[in-house]
Amino acid sequence: MTLKTISLELARSPDKPEGDSGHGYVLRAPLDENGYFSRPEWVKARNFCTVKRLAGGGEAEAGLLILNKSGNWVFSYAKGDEDDETLFRLDDHRFVPGEYVSVIEHDGVGRTFRVTSVSAWHPTPIPTHL
Repeated sequence: MTLKTISLELARSPDKPEGDSGHGYVLRAPLDENGYFSRPEWVKARNFCTVKRLAGGGEAEAGLLILNKSGNWVFSYAKGDEDDETLFRLDDHRFVPGEYVSVIEHDGVGRTFRVTSVSAWHPTPIPTHL
C-alpha cells in the first residue's frame, strides 16, 4: 500500500501575507512514486484515506477523502454533503514539499495550501496480548 501522510498549511495570500501554519490539513492518501495521487490505490484503501482539518493550531474536524456523486474529490466531514470541501484537480497535483494544492473550504472560498511534508504511513499494530 502506498499511503502517505501529507501536511498542508495555508500559503501566502493577500489577506495572509505570511501564510498561516495553524490553518491547514493533515491527510492520508495513496501516492505513486512521483508524488501523484493514485486513484486505483484509493479504491483499495479508501477507508484509510482520512483528513484532519486544522484551525487555530488545533484539530477542528476529522473526515474522509472521497469522490463525491458529482465526480469531485472532497474532504467529507460529519454533516454529509453540506460541509464537504472540494480539492481542485487532485489528480493533477504533485504532493511533494513546496508544491501547492487548492481547496474550496466550508465558506465557499478557494484557498491555496502548501505541501509542508510527506511521509510514509504505518498503521498502528493491534496488540496480540490483551
